[in-house]
Amino acid sequence: MARPSLSSAGLSASPLDDDHLHSSAVTTITPIPQPVSPATGRRRSLWGVARRAFNASAAIVVLAAVWEILPRVQVVDPTFLPPLSDVLAAWYDLLRGGELVEHVQASLVRSLAGFGLAILTATPLGLLIGWYRPVAEFLNPVLELFRNTAALALLPVFVLILGLGETSKISIILYACAWPILLNTIAGVKGVDPLLIKSARSLGLGPFRLFQKVILPAAVPTIFTGIRLAGAYSILVLVAAEMVGAKAGLGYLINYAQYNFRVPDMYAGIITISVLGLLFNLLLVRLERRFSTWRTT
Repeated sequence: MARPSLSSAGLSASPLDDDHLHSSAVTTITPIPQPVSPATGRRRSLWGVARRAFNASAAIVVLAAVWEILPRVQVVDPTFLPPLSDVLAAWYDLLRGGELVEHVQASLVRSLAGFGLAILTATPLGLLIGWYRPVAEFLNPVLELFRNTAALALLPVFVLILGLGETSKISIILYACAWPILLNTIAGVKGVDPLLIKSARSLGLGPFRLFQKVILPAAVPTIFTGIRLAGAYSILVLVAAEMVGAKAGLGYLINYAQYNFRVPDMYAGIITISVLGLLFNLLLVRLERRFSTWRTT
């Protein structure tokens, strides 16, 4: 007996039908992600922290190695550039004897006093100049006159007028720190997007609320840039101010060690200033993030 063909049954045998039947019979299985164990997560986190720490400190480690090796192999004269180990030994001796702590305390008091006064005076003045045009037009000639005068060039003037005491040192730090804060605050206020201001005014915000809710938050990043620059200036100018008529401080330590040819102590003071500046900058960066939480990264 002859078998009925597909064509006689009204069906067509085509490759498409075979493919369709084959594909419909295959079940797609989605892989289920395996949960990560707490131990594996901790290892990954520690590895990420270690990698970031290595990337951040690799250049410093290379610099320290070069500093240690070059004087040892007499590439540079160890009399004028001692090995890093000798400098660190001198730093430890100063710390153990209490001399380093005394100098650091004296420098921090002067630096923080001048820096804090600069923030309290320059920030409100910069906001006022940046927001009110009549005030800007009135003070702009004076600002242009003094902004190009270096703070260290005026150090003898401060000493002549205020004497060799703490007042002149804090005042010169105040003067040096005020300019970056003032100029960046003015730039931050003037740099706010005009469309943002128009939108806020269209919503019915008055001048005070506009300044509080729109202008000031938008200017905060630029203001903190000036504050960070001022933090660096407070350390740099402090060293020069303490070299004139001071009896304590890191600048005095460096100057005194140089005159008495205590070269390791001199470099120990320089390293201490560098570390203080680094810590100061890290603290200001954290404060900037704290006051700029509205920003998206």
